[in-house]
This record gives sequence, structure tokens and C-alpha cells, in this order.
Amino acid sequence: MEGTTATECREAVRAAAAHLAHLRAVLFQVPCAELAALAGELDELARQSDATAVAMVVEVDTRGVVAQSTAANTPDWLMTHMRGLAPGEATRLARVATACRDPRNRRLAEAVLDGRVGTRNAAVALTEIDKLRPRLAAGAEEQVVGWFTQVAADGFPKHLRELRSRILAMHGHEDAFQREEDLLKRGCSLSKAVHDDGMSDYHLRLDPEAAAVLDAAIDPLSAPQPSDEGGPDLRSPGQRWAEALLEVCRRAAAAGGDAPTTTKSQVIVTMDLDSLRAGLGHRTTLTGELLAPETVRKLACDASVVPMVLGGDGGVLDVGRLRRLVTPRLLAALWVRDAGCTFPGCTRPAPWCHAHHVRHWVNGGPTDLANLALLCARHHTVVHQRGLTATVSSAGVAWHT
Repeated sequence: MEGTTATECREAVRAAAAHLAHLRAVLFQVPCAELAALAGELDELARQSDATAVAMVVEVDTRGVVAQSTAANTPDWLMTHMRGLAPGEATRLARVATACRDPRNRRLAEAVLDGRVGTRNAAVALTEIDKLRPRLAAGAEEQVVGWFTQVAADGFPKHLRELRSRILAMHGHEDAFQREEDLLKRGCSLSKAVHDDGMSDYHLRLDPEAAAVLDAAIDPLSAPQPSDEGGPDLRSPGQRWAEALLEVCRRAAAAGGDAPTTTKSQVIVTMDLDSLRAGLGHRTTLTGELLAPETVRKLACDASVVPMVLGGDGGVLDVGRLRRLVTPRLLAALWVRDAGCTFPGCTRPAPWCHAHHVRHWVNGGPTDLANLALLCARHHTVVHQRGLTATVSSAGVAWHT
């Protein structure tokens, strides 16, 4: 497109709009095999349109166009000339354009203007970056903006919001993450509303530590179970979670002050002993909650110290061939390493998975971490049916599919 003038590009834009309007009437002529390609073309067109709109607003702001008009501000000007734009969308577009002129946002601005990051993700990233800036250690800001840019290119708003705690833990001022986590505890609450049909709504807000405890208690009990006919579990996820929570309450009430516990109801957090003693660092639970050092130290007050022998390659708890079944300690180590089903693309959490011998027991496979992998029930069946093999290392499991 080098050498093409702005006038020629605008003429092409008008022609493209006319062609799109006509395309809707002749879509039936597009072969089924080409519909996927058309979807990609429309997506690219939308991305470039989004990026060009931001670039246009940058020009509007730079040239003082709004000040020369009767519009109250940039969003007002945009809604006057882009009739399909809602107030919130106009405000978001104006904000992203303003942020693109800030040298501190250079990497994010480049991604937006290249069409790699849409305005929706860019706006969420900017909100999170602005919250973090005052609390970041010196020299970390550029790297943090880069991380948000990478996630914004491929992820969704929730992925961007999830970055805040991790970045604060890694690059925040001293004790910033611990202070934020301590403040979150004040926001824990439980409210109840009773409806005319007799049902009750409970709204529960928990800090990361409390959420980890609740998840560890109800996850094993909420796993799908076959129906009476041997078919799939007919309960919705919400129903399974509600019944699991009720079961935990019933067990606690029946046991009085001494409720029973099992391996699967433990909160597992890995942290080296020196960091635990010094109150430094941070770690993640199996269900994804990031915990500050003092929070982990508090959890350790109520936990038994379980020694895990680490080999040179990071192997833990080598049980050898003394027993075929996975011990509770070995299973806990497996949960920590794999975090969930290891089959490519599967997101089933660790408590819902089986410990699978990569090299079968009957073929001489030992029961140790170097020969075990977590698999959900479905992929455990797939692996056995297809006879799949895997490479196990201290970093995890790589299946040869």
C-alpha cells in the first residue's frame, strides 16, 4: 500500500463498506469450506478498523479538532460523528487514544495501533497499570506494561485483571502484596436473600486464603458422578458445588468440633523452608490463588511439616516399586507438580484427576514422580486406548500425541 494517498484509502474504505453490505445478500454463494476463512477476514477487518479509529482520535486530539467544534469533549465529538457508538464505547476509545500519547505506554500503544490489541482489552490493561504504577518498585514499570501488552493480545479482560496480584507480588514495593492481601480480609462477607418461592440466595465474598480453604474442601466433593443409569452426571456445576458445600457443613456439624479431614481436603502450597522462615516470597495454591508469605506462614501453623526429598532433577518422594498404589504424600507432590490434568488442552483441576503410571506397573514401571502423571478420567481412558507415551521431567509432563 506504499504510495497510496489518504484520499485513495478513504475511497477504499467506502467501497469496503458497500461491499460488506452487499456480501450479506450473497453469503449463500460462499462454499462451506470457505466460511472459516471469511470469519478470519472479517476479524482482521474489525481489528484494523478498531486500530484506525484509535489513530484517528489521536489525530483529533493532537490537532485540537474538538476544541474547534461545538462538542463538549472527545467522547461527545465521537458520538456525533460515529452514530453507532454507545457512550461507554466512546469514552473507552477516547481514553485509549489519550493513553497512546503517553510515552510510558509505548509498547501497549504500538500493539493497539498495529491492530494486535483491541480497545476493550487495552482499556482494561490501562486501568490495571494505573492501579499498579504507584506501588511498583523502581525500574519495573516498562516490563509490567510489556506483560500486560502480551496478555492483552491473546487473552480476555479477566486474564488482565488476574495479573495484578502476581505482578504486585513480584515487582511491588516491599510488603505491598502482603498489605493488599491483609486488606482483602476486611472485605469478606456473606449475605442472604429469601425469595417468594422459598429459595435463598447467598452471596459470598472471600479473600484468596479463604477461597483456597473453601475450594480445597468442596472441590473433591463436587466432582461429577455417574447417574444411577450409569450415564453422565445430570447435575449442573452450580448444583454440584451447592451440594458439596452442604456436605462439608453436614460433616462438620456431625463431628462437632473435630471435623474429619482427608488428603484431598488439604490446602497445598509449596514454598522453600528458608523463604517460609524469613517471611519472603509468594506461592500459588493448586486452585490458582496467590498467597503472600505471612499468609503461608499462618497456614503452616496448622499444618504438619511433611519432608519431601528433592533429587538433583527436582524429583520428589521416590517410592520405587515397593508399592503399586500412590501414597497420599506422593499424590500431594504430584498435585503440586502437575496442578491438574496433564493432557494437552485439558483444564481439569488436580483433585479431579487420577495418578497414571506412564510406564505401566506390569511392565516394570515404578511408583515415583518420574513415572507418574495426573490425568482426568476422560483423558486417562484416551491415553490407555491410544497407548500414548509421555516424557516426564521436573518441569512437568509432555505427552507424545
